[in-house]
Amino acid sequence: MKALATIIGTIAPATALAASTPHAADSGFISWIFLGFCTLLIISQAMPALLLMSGIAKEVTGIVREETKGRNS
Repeated sequence: MKALATIIGTIAPATALAASTPHAADSGFISWIFLGFCTLLIISQAMPALLLMSGIAKEVTGIVREETKGRNS
């Protein structure tokens, strides 16, 4: 436990000194390409899920409408 406290006590000031500026540095073009690629992956995974959920909702509401139509007749 003392070893862990010693390691944390040694590393903590070093990380504080590593941040020399209060704001984030310029991320660069490669970072923006990576973030765009991640966004593309998320959207490409979300679109089929949304289409599936809308299809399920249409089926459920169609079944409910058919049941209520059958009860009223």
